[in-house]
This record gives sequence, C-alpha cells and structure tokens, in this order.
Amino acid sequence: MKKRYIFYLVLALGLAYLVYYRITENKKIEGGGTAGGSKGTKDKSGAGLNVDGIVVKTSDFSSNLEITGSIEANEAVTLRSEVAGLVTGIYFKEGSNVSKGTTLVKINDRDIQAQLKEALTRQNLSASNENRAKQLLEKGAISQEEYDTSQAELQTLKSQVQLIRAQLAKTSIVAPFSGKIGLRNISVGGYLTPSTVIANLLSINPVKIGFSIPEKYVSQLKTNSSISFNIDGNNKTYTGKVFAIEPGINEQTRTLQIKALAPNANNELLPGSFAKIKLSLSVIKDAILIPTEAVIPVLKGKVVYITKNGKAQQVPIETGTRTADRILVLSGLNVGDTVLTTGAMALKPDAAVKVKIANN
Repeated sequence: MKKRYIFYLVLALGLAYLVYYRITENKKIEGGGTAGGSKGTKDKSGAGLNVDGIVVKTSDFSSNLEITGSIEANEAVTLRSEVAGLVTGIYFKEGSNVSKGTTLVKINDRDIQAQLKEALTRQNLSASNENRAKQLLEKGAISQEEYDTSQAELQTLKSQVQLIRAQLAKTSIVAPFSGKIGLRNISVGGYLTPSTVIANLLSINPVKIGFSIPEKYVSQLKTNSSISFNIDGNNKTYTGKVFAIEPGINEQTRTLQIKALAPNANNELLPGSFAKIKLSLSVIKDAILIPTEAVIPVLKGKVVYITKNGKAQQVPIETGTRTADRILVLSGLNVGDTVLTTGAMALKPDAAVKVKIANN
C-alpha cells in the first residue's frame, strides 16, 4: 500500500509541473513571442508587428476555366450487316477514306436474285391479266368485282417485288457518310451475321470536344464561345467553338455537358484522346484581385486584415474566381485599402502593425 501512495504522489507532482510549465510558456508567448507558422515578427521598438501588405488597385480580369475533356469523332458507326450470308466481295482498304454511298462489302445474293426474277415474272403476268380485265370491264363483259380482284392481285405482286428488292439491297453494305474506315474483321468467303462487326467508320474532320463545367459557370458560357486545348504528346494549341449545350444540369455531378467543334484537316486529333481545355468565360472590368495568402477562411465565410491608423482591422469579404496565386474579391474591399498579406495567424483586431508595402 505504501508503494502505491508514493506512485500517486509522484504522478501528481509530475502533472503539477507540466501545468506550471505550460502556463509559464503561454505567458512568454503573450508577452512578446511570435505565433508559430506566421511570417509576421514583433518590432523590437514596440511599434507593432512587422507585416507585408499591398494597396488595393483595380485591373481587368480575364476569367478562364481550365478543365479536362475528351476528343470524339464527329460521326461514328460500327458497320454490321442486316442479313446473314457469305462474303463475296470487300471493296475497301483498311485505314482509307471512303465516300458516302460507296459499296464496302457484298454478300452472296444469288437466292434473292432468283426470288426477284420469279416475282417479276408473276407481276408481269398479273399486269397482263389486269389489262385484259380492264378492257372487258369497259365492254361490260365482266363485273366491277372481278376487275377489282385482278387489280388487287397485281398490287400484291408489286409489293412482293419491292420487298425482295429491299432484301437484295441489304446484301450490299454501303458507307452511310464520308469518313475514315478502320481495321476489318472479315474476309472474303467468311459467313457474315448481323452480330459480326465488319469495321468502324469515323468522320474526324472536324472533331467534337466533349467536356463538363460546374453549374456556377453556366451563365457565363454561350453557343459559339471559343475554347483552346492541348493534347498529350503534342505542344500545339488547338482551337474550337462551342456548338451545343445540354439543356439541363446533371443532378449527380452538378455539371453541364458541353460540345465544341474543332477543325482537324491533318488528322492530328484522334477520337478518344485526352484534352486539356482552357475556356474563356468573361472579362471583368475594374476587378479587385488580392494574393490568396491574404484570405483567412472562417466559420461564416472569408476575412482579410487591413490596416487603418497603424492598427489591423478584420474585414469580411466575398470572393469569386481563384487563379494560381490571386483571388477575385467581389465585395468588402475598396480601392486604396491596405491589405495585410503576412502575419495573419499572429494578428488580432486593433493590433499595432508596421506594414511594408509590396508592389502588386
């Protein structure tokens, strides 16, 4: 039991010493030390804390938004056949340009050609019967009902011919638009089904640039707005124009989908590539910009320190677009105010300061 009392006594003395040490250090800091992590220093003469500052001025501010997107083909299709059959001809070269309406692949159509000949023969016979029936009707040799029957038979056979012609047309796969065709997955003599991919056809001049912007920038973007972008592996800067804007905001991401068109005469831009986009939103006249390090986040927004009559004053501000080193101030500051850019963590309202003005 005696050892336990001794242990508790030592523990209590240790805690008392720690409390005493902490109180003593705090008093030293309050008496003239500097706040940890702050660039401000206490002036030895007692004139105040040495800090840096800038005088608020206005300038024109170009609001640019840097985002990422992807390059897409202007038109893209995976070529397939509507009917099954043996491939009898391939009339394109892989990786070449093809024109709209060009026949790319031919499927065996001999059975359909035979059906067409049979249907045409029956149609011609029915047409002769209809013509004779019409002459007999004019002479009163047959009734109107008998003539209508022959006419209906002719129309039925004509419809059958049209249907067979449509089936025959499906045995020729043609280019739906002009573009560049990719690698083929079929060979002559192979059996083609509607699920077989023949090749991909892309129209890549111009190309589309797809990207999204946060909803807070929606009002600043219009159709025909210009964009500039870069791609990996190429230092060249490309340009384009917005041509389509999604009519609604995505509820999941709170972004708006945008599409732009960019010329691609040299085929340098390939669909699927990653694009780093710079979007010019607006130019703000007489804007107030301050260094980002001057802004202090607080519970209800943001504040900065300014100096008046040699003393620091805390001012709430509203901010807008942020760049790499500056932030746009929408309200709270006036031209001529001196904003303190260092010593923020050591400052308190009405604290004496000695400001070194920097050029901005």
